[in-house]
Amino acid sequence: MILVDSSAWIHCFRPEGNVLIRERVQTALETGEAVWCDMVKLELWNGARGDREKRVLRELESAVPLVSCTQEVWEEAYRIARAVREKGQTVPATDLLIFACARFHHATILHTDRHLDWLAQHIKA
Repeated sequence: MILVDSSAWIHCFRPEGNVLIRERVQTALETGEAVWCDMVKLELWNGARGDREKRVLRELESAVPLVSCTQEVWEEAYRIARAVREKGQTVPATDLLIFACARFHHATILHTDRHLDWLAQHIKA
């Protein structure tokens, strides 16, 4: 399972998007491994530009499985937030929740976000 972060989806929506990221997302979609969560969906709807991007998002809503941000996911996000703060770092709450959701559902994250890179390197299970 691959949780596709908004930072990767954006490369698919924009003509100037990174071709390699776009190909990785497409492969995840074709193999049925791609998923998203409510926070990613919210970030994408919040930044949607124009009718084309909104149409693509509506299509994704029916095609890509949604993994739940359950109470356990929120609890994991709180734990991660405390660990991040103890290390003297600040990470956006959205990234904490996405990271926690992926961890809870045993998914890898396809992204281009430096905060998610930092979390993967410094926050252990």
